[in-house]
Amino acid sequence: MPKRRHLARAVFAAVTATVLGVAGCDAVGGNSPAPSGSDAASARPSPKPTPAWDRSPASVAAVGDSITTGFDACTVLADCPEVSWATGSSPQVDSLAVRLLGKANAAEHSWNHAVTGARMVDVAGQMARAVAHKPELVAVMAGANDACRDTPEAMTSVADFRTQFEDAMGTLREALPKTQVYVASVPNLMRLWEQGRTSPVGRQVWKLGICPSMLGDAESLTAAAEQRRETVQARVEAYNKVLKEVCAKDRRCRFDDGAVYEFRFGGTQLSQWDWFHPSVNGQARLAEIAYRTVTN
Repeated sequence: MPKRRHLARAVFAAVTATVLGVAGCDAVGGNSPAPSGSDAASARPSPKPTPAWDRSPASVAAVGDSITTGFDACTVLADCPEVSWATGSSPQVDSLAVRLLGKANAAEHSWNHAVTGARMVDVAGQMARAVAHKPELVAVMAGANDACRDTPEAMTSVADFRTQFEDAMGTLREALPKTQVYVASVPNLMRLWEQGRTSPVGRQVWKLGICPSMLGDAESLTAAAEQRRETVQARVEAYNKVLKEVCAKDRRCRFDDGAVYEFRFGGTQLSQWDWFHPSVNGQARLAEIAYRTVTN
């Protein structure tokens, strides 16, 4: 989400200063009369069964944004993929890939194509790269950056968000029609503001440009500031509705039914650097939600 290099020194200064989701046909002979009535009904092909969801896929690919890259979980303004909820190797997180595949297999059969700062428009490209591995499951978490813009007016429109997610799913389906998809909901950005605004460190770091549409002027409780935050929150909820609806049209897609959005991130689950991205503990909670959704 943030721009790393030119902010790193400023973040360290701020921290220091504040101390820290077989059809069965009955053959009819060529000379036999066509069946009618109840016989006709029984002679029709049976509908194709809904494909069974595989609770133990043999490979996992991840796409998305900085949450999936483990940004700010280990060190300031840096990715930390080893603690990624989706594909990380850290025993502290016990990632989705490790839970599904085992540690040894996860190292060889999981791939993380998420990029810090990515928005939904970028996911189709990430999906194209993930397709090359022929994964049996793709984990998707994207959308926070679509709401985290300089102003509410700059947020991705709901219509564009829908088109972009459909494009990403189309990219996958064109190449891998049987690959399963887990879709995580967009986190509750209002909750993150509520948690971090009481932290002197968080407020100082937020001033450097982290999710300004929600976190800017963090201490202000004016009607204008509250309306701005409500506008962003409403957009996040609209994005989650899109994720649910698009996923529901795909028989091999599971949405988390808002579990990530509803998770109440607290101080322990948030990065002590920016009070916005998940900490190692937060990444572990995201892994739990994903695993529960995939295996239930």
